[in-house]
Amino acid sequence: MLRKSIAFFMLLWLVPLFTMAQGFNLPKGKKYQKINFELINNLIIIPVEINGTELTFILDSGVSKPILFNLSDSDSVPINNVSEVTIQGLGEGRPMKALSSKGNAFSFGKAKNYSQDLYVVIDKSINFSTSLGIPVHGIMGYDLFRDFIVEVNYGAKKIKLHNPELYTYKDKRNRQTIPLIVEKRKAYVEGTVLMKDTANIPVKLLVDTGSSDALWLFPEQKKGLEIPEKNYDDHLGRGLSGDIFGKRSKINGVRIGEYLLEEAKVAFPDRESFQGLDNLGDRNGSLGGEVLKRFNMVFDYGRGLVTLKKNGNFKEPFHYNMAGIDLQHNGLRYIAESIADVNGVVKGDGKDTFGNVKIMLENKTKLSLVPEIVVSGIRAGSPAAEAGLREGDVILAVNGKRVHQYKLQEILKMINDKEGKRIKLLIERYNQDLLFSFVLKKVFDDD
Repeated sequence: MLRKSIAFFMLLWLVPLFTMAQGFNLPKGKKYQKINFELINNLIIIPVEINGTELTFILDSGVSKPILFNLSDSDSVPINNVSEVTIQGLGEGRPMKALSSKGNAFSFGKAKNYSQDLYVVIDKSINFSTSLGIPVHGIMGYDLFRDFIVEVNYGAKKIKLHNPELYTYKDKRNRQTIPLIVEKRKAYVEGTVLMKDTANIPVKLLVDTGSSDALWLFPEQKKGLEIPEKNYDDHLGRGLSGDIFGKRSKINGVRIGEYLLEEAKVAFPDRESFQGLDNLGDRNGSLGGEVLKRFNMVFDYGRGLVTLKKNGNFKEPFHYNMAGIDLQHNGLRYIAESIADVNGVVKGDGKDTFGNVKIMLENKTKLSLVPEIVVSGIRAGSPAAEAGLREGDVILAVNGKRVHQYKLQEILKMINDKEGKRIKLLIERYNQDLLFSFVLKKVFDDD
């Protein structure tokens, strides 16, 4: 069975388009607003306040208007001027009903827009929080990039929203500014891909901070964009309109400006995943977060420019799921931990868990309510699949480390540490504890 990837792709074609809103502004004389962000699975997670309610969004340069989703019963977000619309996102599903809302107040510190349009998706199955390990309530992008010069420092995990009228370009040492093509509220760069046994091929790529993947290419035989012989079927992710399938492989490299990333990971999505996008034009693919995070970037939509500077991530090898297993949160569970030693002496609380509910039993046992981590997908033929793991297995420990003491992304890293490492997973299946063992191996052998 194909694994269910934790990659996300939120590029949208929205019907109908909103009229131009008032826009974001900074107070007079203020040069910029700084925002700290979390980088989770190559995605930029930012805080945003909507009509007085604090929420968490993915910064997605591929989305034209903010989309609010994953609202629980405890969330209370007032929205204004509501009507019903139909939207279509990436994936093989049908268009979905949503609410259109106008005149909402958005705030990023001192950066404010008092007349922001947004969509609200009611479908509770649209929920990326389980795979990211933190609550995520929506996505937004174009409106910020339109109204500011946006500086994204992936290395320091900070964003600066610059007032375009007060921004001064820095000297060009150790950085390069290249054209940024802004069309229909989306931004593109031109680059070159180095395919196996072929000449360098020029490509036009969507800049997509809302994709956690590295590089997508659309197969096109006439242009030389053919799927390499070494590839495997994969579940590439989930968009708002359903699952995205395709082939995963690697190419000799991708060049953006003067920067060359060698042995680049690439995915070739099935055309069915784009059935809602009526015209891709001259676009050949997308650049996602696993490539973008290797640079500190300055986006200037107004002038049609983007500045690139290599950061400490530049030389990192591309990440492949060597274990072939994906995990996600699946609600909560109680765990019991002894807080007394063999002599009955009560120990210190030790390392905190991520549970926020604790019950003490006779001062010797602690019950904690913690996230339940389950296997959400397995790639056919992978080490995890051959070892006998199944979807739905509850992960209890990785190489002797109890998983409730770690964040989801830390657990995923533990089971994909390095080639040749033996992974031992203690799991629960049908109320039985079982131990599985496998060795991590490269997805593609060296040529």
